[in-house]
Amino acid sequence: MRVAIAGAGAVGRSIARELIGNGHQVLLIDKNAGSIKPERVPDAEWLLADCCEMSSLEEAGLERCDVLICATGDDKANLVASLLAKTEFGVPRTVGRVNHPNNEWLFSEAWGVDVSVSTPRIMSALVEEAVSVGDLVRLFTFRQGNANLVEMTLPSDSPYVGKPSGLIPLPDNCALVTILRDGQVYVPTPEQPVESGDELLLVVPAEKEDELERLLAPSSHGG
Repeated sequence: MRVAIAGAGAVGRSIARELIGNGHQVLLIDKNAGSIKPERVPDAEWLLADCCEMSSLEEAGLERCDVLICATGDDKANLVASLLAKTEFGVPRTVGRVNHPNNEWLFSEAWGVDVSVSTPRIMSALVEEAVSVGDLVRLFTFRQGNANLVEMTLPSDSPYVGKPSGLIPLPDNCALVTILRDGQVYVPTPEQPVESGDELLLVVPAEKEDELERLLAPSSHGG
């Protein structure tokens, strides 16, 4: 997979190293000459250019990229680059970094953003996830599918403790993705039982979150 990353700062370089380590081709783009440091990620391609300029994106060969990750520290630049990538170059998938929480609502399909990543939201979600039992914690939003990745630590009084996951009557369009237990990751099968204290990761439409909470933790949510 060929991935372009707009923004070659610490965040962009870290993403590039991870992707290269997983066998992907990476192009780092930045308009600041001081950020062009090929020695930091020697296996990446580098381009000194403005990701908000059509000519720069043409030079980058963006039409040949499978993904554009907009990782600059400027929300306006991330939005413009995402929109150009989608509308002018047909990039199949765009990921936008949200720097300021007040701008999160802008990172939508209207601006060509398929997936938005808000560091403040993720950090607050991780805090909630660490202390919450029986409450859904929204970790991630999938713009294209109008669904969220959520986590719940299963309370001891859940009616499904000890039962096979296949017997949980999940709401329509909901899916149990992973069970985390004692530091281990379990890919759920219909026969896999769930236990008190399990961290369940699920994909669920936003409008089904309340129903899911009432199902899994009825004593806490009036189910």
